Amino acid sequence: MAQVPIDELLKRCNSIYKLVVIAAKRAKELSEGSPKLIKADLKKITSIALEEIRQGKVLYKSQEPEGAEGERPAAGGAGKAKKRAAKGEPAERAAAKKKKS
Repeated sequence: MAQVPIDELLKRCNSIYKLVVIAAKRAKELSEGSPKLIKADLKKITSIALEEIRQGKVLYKSQEPEGAEGERPAAGGAGKAKKRAAKGEPAERAAAKKKKS
């Protein structure tokens, strides 16, 4: 079994969570037939993916979702009304419940 130092991997990703996601996505690509980006005698696709990340062959590109900037629920419980509407509760009933409280 290949031992890839976690410290070296974290230098590339800065977060263990990002590292796991990147490695999983790359391992899936390898399992679907993508060619290796490194020359190694490793047999397991997860070990190959981690080694590729360690060597800087696989990079992470941060993506901000469109319209995410500035979208915050208004003060006064607008977020709760949206949650109720998502559950199928009519806005009028949600407003009536709020007035009763």
